[in-house]
Amino acid sequence: MQRTTVTLPHNLVEELLSLVKARSKTDAVITAIKDEIRLRKALRIKEMAGKMEFTDTAEELRHRDHRLG
Repeated sequence: MQRTTVTLPHNLVEELLSLVKARSKTDAVITAIKDEIRLRKALRIKEMAGKMEFTDTAEELRHRDHRLG
């Protein structure tokens, strides 16, 4: 794990602690970072909507996926 020192506004830290019900400031910040990463990944996936074309059916893809057998 990496140790980092940051200066954060007190009111934001207090609000974050109350929203995520974290045990510590570190846990609260880790939760906030993970949530932001997940949100941005989801937005990127939504932006791809309609830009990908699949020629096989879901059934055909499922039968070729050896991890499922």
